[in-house]
This record gives sequence, C-alpha cells and structure tokens, in this order.
Amino acid sequence: MYEFFFNMPHVLQAFFATIFTWLVTALGASVVFFKKEISRKVLDASLGFSAGIMIAASFFSLLLPAIEIAREGSTPEWIPATVGFLIGGLFLKSIDSVVPHLHLFLPIEKQEGLKIKLSKTTLLVLAITIHNIPEGIAVGVAFGSIGMYKGATLIGAVALAVGIAIQNFPEGMAVSLPLLREGETRFKSFWVGQLSAVVEPIGGVVGATLVTFSKSLLPYALSFAAGAMIYVVVEELIPESQSGENVDIATIGTILGFALMMVLDVSLG
Repeated sequence: MYEFFFNMPHVLQAFFATIFTWLVTALGASVVFFKKEISRKVLDASLGFSAGIMIAASFFSLLLPAIEIAREGSTPEWIPATVGFLIGGLFLKSIDSVVPHLHLFLPIEKQEGLKIKLSKTTLLVLAITIHNIPEGIAVGVAFGSIGMYKGATLIGAVALAVGIAIQNFPEGMAVSLPLLREGETRFKSFWVGQLSAVVEPIGGVVGATLVTFSKSLLPYALSFAAGAMIYVVVEELIPESQSGENVDIATIGTILGFALMMVLDVSLG
C-alpha cells in the first residue's frame, strides 16, 4: 500500500491525503451518534488544540521551508515568505468579508460577511468551510513540493497531513455537538459537521497543481498557505476557544497542539 501511494503523482497523493483529513473530520462529527452533549471545557480545549497545531504547521511546515527555498535564488529570502504570507492573509480576509458565516457560540445576529438571510446551520457550515480552505491548500502544496528542494519529502508531507487530520477530529466534534444541542437531528448534525471539510480535497488538488508549474512559485505558495492558516487561527479559533470561562484550559490546549505538531514535523519532516 505504501509503495502504491509513494509512486502516485503528487497531485493524486495530495487528493488522497486530503480525503483522509476530511474523513477524520467526519469521524469527529460522528461523536453525535454516541453522545448528546460534551462539556464546554472539552470544546474549548479542542479548539485551542487545533489552533496550536495550525500555528506550528504554519511555521515549521510552511514558512521555514519557504525561507530555505528562497535562499537558493537571487531574491532576498524574506521577500517571498513575507509577500506570500501577506497575500494568504488578505485572501482569507477577502473571503471572510464576502461569504456570509457565523462563528461557533455566537447568536445569529453576529453573522459576518454579506448580510444574506440564511439558517444558523448554513452559516456555521460556511464558517468552518472557510476555515478548511487553507488547510487543504497547505497539504496540497506540501505534496506538490516533494522533490523540489532538499527538505521536501513524502514523509514530511504525510506528517503535515496527519497533523491537520488530528486537529480536524475536534473540529468535526465542535460543529456537530452544538448543533445537536440546539435541536438538530443526530444525522443532520453529523452531516453538517463532516460537510465543513469537503473543500479540503479541492484545496489539496489546487495547491499541489499550482506548485508543479514552477519551482519559483513554491516559496510564495508555502507562505501563502501559512498566512491563510494564521488568519484563521487569530480570527476564529483562538477567539472561540477563549470566549467561554475556560481560558487557561484553552491556552494549555494550544500549547499541547503546537508541541505535537512541532514533534511531528521535526521528527518526520
């Protein structure tokens, strides 16, 4: 099985890796079939944990490689990393400003984006869907870059996909369980929870395809994915995890998530 995956084109590897991350989201959402409620402490810790993984992935898996690749060219290494990072953040900001959505734990009156009348469930799905776009792109860029520079290996790309998948489990749970508590059926709560990650395979294919065109695009693509992920962390995950009365627990979750992703990336990347 490993040899079969190893010999695939990198775009296909990215596609199957992001299918895996999507399935882990569905696995997290499936908790609604076994539990009706989960404590806010667990949800806050899970969101903090997800934030920590994304911060570490952005630095160790994306920004550092972008800087290393840029050093091989004639352009100062900080330029591609900075430009890509800023464009990634602005890209997510533009989507965030246009697409109607609602963050977890907020009343529908706090809807963001275009003021289109949609159900609270739909708005929640759109919020998490926006969140998952950069995750898919990040995994896709990691697989697309394999062999393009010294540190780009299949194991490193798999490590990033595993890290994203781990933090997708509590994400799926954090979407589906509140919906169940608000009166949705178990199946609908599960369906909405897993649906939020359906964009990850799309982002994976787009990211992997983009970097195969030119090595010169790679540092920009890596830092773009990092900027988009950091935007999501600061704009969504950290505020949500800190909005309850479990600030310390959420913070510890963030530290643990960062440490786990750092270990995965440094030991396997």
